[in-house]
Amino acid sequence: MASFTELRIAVTAVFALNGFMFGSLFARAPAIKQGLGLSEGGLGAALLCSSLGLVISQPLAGAAASRWGSRPLVAVGVCLYGALLVGPALAPSLPALIGAFLAFGFGAGVLDVAMNAQGVQAERRYDRPVFSSFHAAFSFGAMAGAGAAALAAAADVDPAPHLALVGAAAVLIGLAAATRMLPARVDARRHGLRFARPSGPLIALAAIGFAALLAEGSASDWSAILLAEWRGASEGVAAGGLAAFSAAMGAGRLAADPMRERFGPLRLLRAGALTGLAGSLLVVLPLPAAATIAGFVVMALGIAAIFPLALVAAASRPGARPAPAIAAVSTTGYAGLFAGPALIGGLAELASLPAALCASSLACAAIFALARAGLR
Repeated sequence: MASFTELRIAVTAVFALNGFMFGSLFARAPAIKQGLGLSEGGLGAALLCSSLGLVISQPLAGAAASRWGSRPLVAVGVCLYGALLVGPALAPSLPALIGAFLAFGFGAGVLDVAMNAQGVQAERRYDRPVFSSFHAAFSFGAMAGAGAAALAAAADVDPAPHLALVGAAAVLIGLAAATRMLPARVDARRHGLRFARPSGPLIALAAIGFAALLAEGSASDWSAILLAEWRGASEGVAAGGLAAFSAAMGAGRLAADPMRERFGPLRLLRAGALTGLAGSLLVVLPLPAAATIAGFVVMALGIAAIFPLALVAAASRPGARPAPAIAAVSTTGYAGLFAGPALIGGLAELASLPAALCASSLACAAIFALARAGLR
């Protein structure tokens, strides 16, 4: 079995790869949208199908990880995600884009459940909280992916070859990292229930996860478009806004583990919800691009710890199997990550994109209200 240091590096690497692929794709969303001549509502419909693919895959991935272990599923997930990343950039029409995002969501869901199950097992082998640091790696990975995408856009590199290269590299690195993870026997169970049963706290945690990733996904998917089309920013500055958001998410998650140890999860959750609310309100005001980016940074610092807290709380419930419990919360959480941006697109068609992004403020308020029920 790998040492804890090797295990932590391996899990961190896979989280970072996930983020790098995510940031690479969604930072190129304006170019994909423009290339197909889509409205905001059309792009939102395609993103909604990502949510559908994820909702299908994550409960199945949780059951599979419970049965065969999370390590083999990490290898499967990284291959699916990497291979399907280029699909949206190759789509010649809106129906093809919808299908590409459906497949992309399926692959993303498999990898997310598997890597989070490995992360929970890694934290159990350490004497202090480390789980949020894995999610920090995702955020820094997304920042790096968005930054690389900004450079690719500035160099007039088409999204398709850029995303194909990213996906291929991620598969190779991810498979190498999986070899240093905990073996399947650590969390594989041959018998018994492999789906998490709904309960009051689990339902509340799922709702918190949904709201947190709705806010995160709305910022990740629409920040570049808001900055480019509503704040007069160039494509490079718009992609840089996503990079700033991701950097703040990473910093907040790095700070979350020691803050959870010092203040407890409930105080951290409520403080994060209020900070996220303040940032989300700043984003929708008609301010210059720099102020809008500052709002995204404040919002990121607030919501950074919320989803990791919900996953750890679900996996730590008495008698819970980590992978199915994580799948129950992450299914609804990642549905928010993809369905939220689709909701924003639909609302933007009816009103405006800044007005639609007020949904993130409502999500942060809901997290504050549900905090005690989820963490009791």
